[in-house]
Amino acid sequence: MRPKVYGKSWLDNDAIAAWIFLAPALILLGVFVLWPIAYLFYLSFTAGNFTQAGTRWVGLRNYWRLIVTPDFWQVVANTAYFTIATVIPSLVIPLGLAVLLNRALKWRGILRTAYFIPSITSLVAVGLGFRWLFQTDGSVNAFLNAIGIQPIPWLISTTWAMPVLILLSTWKQIGFNMVVFLAGLQVIPQQLYEAAELDGANSWQQFWHITLPSLRSTLVFATVTTAIFTLRSFEQVYVITGGGPLNSTNLLVYYIYDQAFGQFDFGYAAAAATVLLAVTLLLVYLQLRSWGEQK
Repeated sequence: MRPKVYGKSWLDNDAIAAWIFLAPALILLGVFVLWPIAYLFYLSFTAGNFTQAGTRWVGLRNYWRLIVTPDFWQVVANTAYFTIATVIPSLVIPLGLAVLLNRALKWRGILRTAYFIPSITSLVAVGLGFRWLFQTDGSVNAFLNAIGIQPIPWLISTTWAMPVLILLSTWKQIGFNMVVFLAGLQVIPQQLYEAAELDGANSWQQFWHITLPSLRSTLVFATVTTAIFTLRSFEQVYVITGGGPLNSTNLLVYYIYDQAFGQFDFGYAAAAATVLLAVTLLLVYLQLRSWGEQK
């Protein structure tokens, strides 16, 4: 009779070998991810800076300052507006392009490459290009003037500065999302479309009842990754507007940077960064939950 095995010990040979192979990755994860997050959380309960005076414990004072500071809520509103206005076209336009490029079109490979190039282009270089295009005497206003439209003060207007950032971020994200949607489209069984066509479904009905439901997990992934991309946006604000005019384009990451390295208020900046981290983790949780419900 074989002896009963109640469970494997975490110190048996297989477990020891597994821990040895995992150790380098776990050490790197702890040093460069977990420890910085823990230190950020600790720092959010302190005040002071990294001088001889050091830091001191202030409890929840930094979080209370976030609640009562009007500038913070303006930044939150700016970030929400920027995120929503970027995510929607960054999903709709790539999805339409992916559906078109999934067909046997001429120059399909060249078009895919052309649409994907913005995703691998330096955001700083692109930001400098957009700043040159949309400055008061830039090419965009020159074109508007040529067709009889009054030039628009894009980068010094509280109304038009944010749409420039949204346009840049959308243009930057289109290629990545298009590739994601193309990958999702190519795993949809062709038999579904053939059966729907035999039943008399037109192209729109096939898209609405076959393509979209089949791309649900892909849409969730693209939505979450695009939202995270917009929430961590920094370069375009730093290069193009610097948070102005009148704080109208100040986004949360740039606000954190300014408070930490401009005002040297590290505890307050850490509290704002903790809030951003919590929102990001919530988005990741919703994505994982959505995938779990589909299994």
